[in-house]
Amino acid sequence: MKPREVVEEWVRRFNRCDAVAVAELYREDAVHLPANQRSVEGRSAIQKMFEQDFAVAGMTCIPQIIYEIGVSAVIEWRDPSGRRGCGAFAVRDSRIAFAFWDELASLQSLPIQ
Repeated sequence: MKPREVVEEWVRRFNRCDAVAVAELYREDAVHLPANQRSVEGRSAIQKMFEQDFAVAGMTCIPQIIYEIGVSAVIEWRDPSGRRGCGAFAVRDSRIAFAFWDELASLQSLPIQ
């Protein structure tokens, strides 16, 4: 799969809140870096991270645009509540080798109360 196709599939699996299926898209030695947090290394650790995240929050990723640049893809997204952000994925052999998810931008886009 091309990087764009991997990210499109990632979005489908993420929106089903299926941590096992999302993790299958990552390489065994992958690194996932949530903004302003410690990196999560390895497919099994990434799966556990998604299991924990899906257990505490209903999440939906609505792609606004997906850019493909060589072996990488960048997604600009929003969710139903209006939060916005972006993610960057490096893909090798049709699997995610590195991902950065900009949750900080998402949090900053929430209305101040």
